[in-house]
Amino acid sequence: MARTTRRTKTLAALAALTATGIALSGCTAGSGDEGGGGDTLKLWHYEGADSAMGKAWAEAIAIFEEETGAKVEFEEKSFEQIQKTASQVLDTDAAPDLMEFNKGNATAGFLASTGLIADISDAVEEYGWDEKLAPSLQTTAKYSEDGVMGGDTWFGVPNYGEFVGVYYNQDAFAAAGLEIPTTYEEFVDVLDAFVAQGVTPLAEAGAEYPLGQLWYQLALLEGDRDFVDSYQLYDGEVDWQGPEVTAASETLQEYVDKGYIASDVSSVKAEDAGVSFINGTSPIFVSGSWWFGRFVSEATGFDWTMTAFPGADLSLGSSGNLWVVPENAANKELAYEFIDITMRPEIQAIIGNNGGLPVAADTADITDEKSAALIETFNGVLDADGLSFYPDWPAPGFYDVIVQELQGLITGTQDAETTNTNLGEQYDEGTSEFR
Repeated sequence: MARTTRRTKTLAALAALTATGIALSGCTAGSGDEGGGGDTLKLWHYEGADSAMGKAWAEAIAIFEEETGAKVEFEEKSFEQIQKTASQVLDTDAAPDLMEFNKGNATAGFLASTGLIADISDAVEEYGWDEKLAPSLQTTAKYSEDGVMGGDTWFGVPNYGEFVGVYYNQDAFAAAGLEIPTTYEEFVDVLDAFVAQGVTPLAEAGAEYPLGQLWYQLALLEGDRDFVDSYQLYDGEVDWQGPEVTAASETLQEYVDKGYIASDVSSVKAEDAGVSFINGTSPIFVSGSWWFGRFVSEATGFDWTMTAFPGADLSLGSSGNLWVVPENAANKELAYEFIDITMRPEIQAIIGNNGGLPVAADTADITDEKSAALIETFNGVLDADGLSFYPDWPAPGFYDVIVQELQGLITGTQDAETTNTNLGEQYDEGTSEFR
């Protein structure tokens, strides 16, 4: 496909992704600015001031200004503002020197393929950032010339991570005489036990991302790294009637039929699912680490914990969003210095002690007990090379396809085979230009 055609198509897809796919990757709202030059670093990011990353990067700004004598010029911008305007602004003199941008083929990959963000491979080698990042975290930072992640060229650097696991209400488990499961068989036994006691165990949302993430996790239970590479990196063909996808769709249908998930789940949104865990209505929630900080603040009426999905070698997750340096940046060297500060142990510790997942922290610096447990779980996933990204990533607009097709499955308007066929057709169409 010609570059101009691809650019037009992907810009339209980016607008759709902005409206629908933000939460699937655990993104948050936040900040940015334009102007300046010389000894001024123009910085855009969209993390809230009270978030783990917002707090860490505020401290990084203070250190940067003190050590370099340069000024950081920064104003608050939203995720949507950066997503919608980046491809236009980055092609002008108004481009920032450094900005946070969403990882993945249709976002950072698109900017890389159109030459809007710089190849920073030399800086990665100079500062040794590659030595601080696990292989699965590097995947989302490196792209091919066509913008497919997992390539050979560094176009960004993440300094935090995220993954999907299972949140458990420990008080509800104790009241029901149950223990936190460590295998998938035990997980199903727990679901059956709660249903027998008249409790719908799983907080879920079929109108937004959580149900699709559960579906993909069920596929990962049957899959391996070859399946992930085929699905996410186009390194092979995905069999949409094969054991991984078939098990995912059939099992999800069983979850509804057996009462593990509420019958009206197709109309439930992610916020409602999260709140049902916070208020103690649902004792189990399969979702991402991006909920962790909120649960610390709001789920205070009971003890809770989070683990990786029981029995799974592979987990949804990835690096966090990326620091990228626009090709038109006036001060690339200052941008690299700032990135390096955010990778320091003291900045990584701020992320870790505020509910985030640092990628290069000294574990001795993590003083919050609950955060330390979360980081230990995440590091276990990294050590096993378990991060397997998100189900909507391979193709622009595939988020909406997954939501729609799984709604058809759980409402009974189509069976698992039809659902898988429809998903496969849309996947093949959406990824054809990359293969």
